[in-house]
Amino acid sequence: MKSFADLSEKEVLALAISNEEEDCRIYLNIADRLRAQYPSSAKLFEDMAGEETGHRDMLYDLYRRKFGEFLPLIRRQDVRGFIKHKPIWMVESLGLDEVRKYAAATEMETARFYRKAAEKSHDVSVRELLSRLADAEDVHLAFADQLDRRVLTKDARAREDETARRLFVLQYIQPGLAGLMDGSVSTLAPLFAAAFATHQSWETFLVGLAASVGAGISMGFAEALSDDGSLTGRGAPLLRGVICGLMTFLGGIGHTLPYLIPSFVIATATSFAVVAIELAVISYVRYRYMDTPLLRAAFQVVVGGVLVFAAGIFIGSA
Repeated sequence: MKSFADLSEKEVLALAISNEEEDCRIYLNIADRLRAQYPSSAKLFEDMAGEETGHRDMLYDLYRRKFGEFLPLIRRQDVRGFIKHKPIWMVESLGLDEVRKYAAATEMETARFYRKAAEKSHDVSVRELLSRLADAEDVHLAFADQLDRRVLTKDARAREDETARRLFVLQYIQPGLAGLMDGSVSTLAPLFAAAFATHQSWETFLVGLAASVGAGISMGFAEALSDDGSLTGRGAPLLRGVICGLMTFLGGIGHTLPYLIPSFVIATATSFAVVAIELAVISYVRYRYMDTPLLRAAFQVVVGGVLVFAAGIFIGSA
């Protein structure tokens, strides 16, 4: 990699042109990704891409006047200490607010870099050029703020925020909640059946651990294979499977861990308390994200949990 301080004025100008082209393509990629669900934000990034194209053209005109038609290939990644941007596929996967912040941060960071580089430069022409580039980035940032206020009106932002909330629930909360409910409830019967059959903490722990791991693997595969998300909008199947499987395991292992306590009575009492906390958390999540009235959510979860819990104790005590 080449040091920024070693770049000639020609190379700095070529680098600025490359940066403008790359930012333009990043904004267009983001706009394309957002267009179906967030049309107002997509319009914002399209307009910002148009501004980047205009600045690139002005820089290219200046370059041709000074250095001719040949433009050397030099990019951010070729220069040591330059701003490192996330790959486009990582940018596209960020949440809506994070994508907006990414655009603003890109402009501010680039302007700051140019100014610091200008302060260290001993070449007057390079220093002036870097200062002009920093001012141009400030203009970009001001333009982005203006577009944000013009395109993303209060109603448009509210609609897009609600869409983002629904997608978050669909892609993360639902598979996580399904896993937590299955892990917390379905493992109660084998755990407490083993507990009241053996009255041994360690043996009970092994049964609970096996049930939690097995349930996590089963639920993870079931969620990942249920659909590919292309029609339902539920997101990447692998991610959903990981979330569901992990939450299933956590739901089961929570009331299993107390059986690491040697005293069976203390371990069982602690496990009862953990089960109560798990059912309360599930009820709250259903109330908070699934629009289920709190009392109804608590009643449904508690009734199901108590039935499975009682079945485990009855079988274990037989």
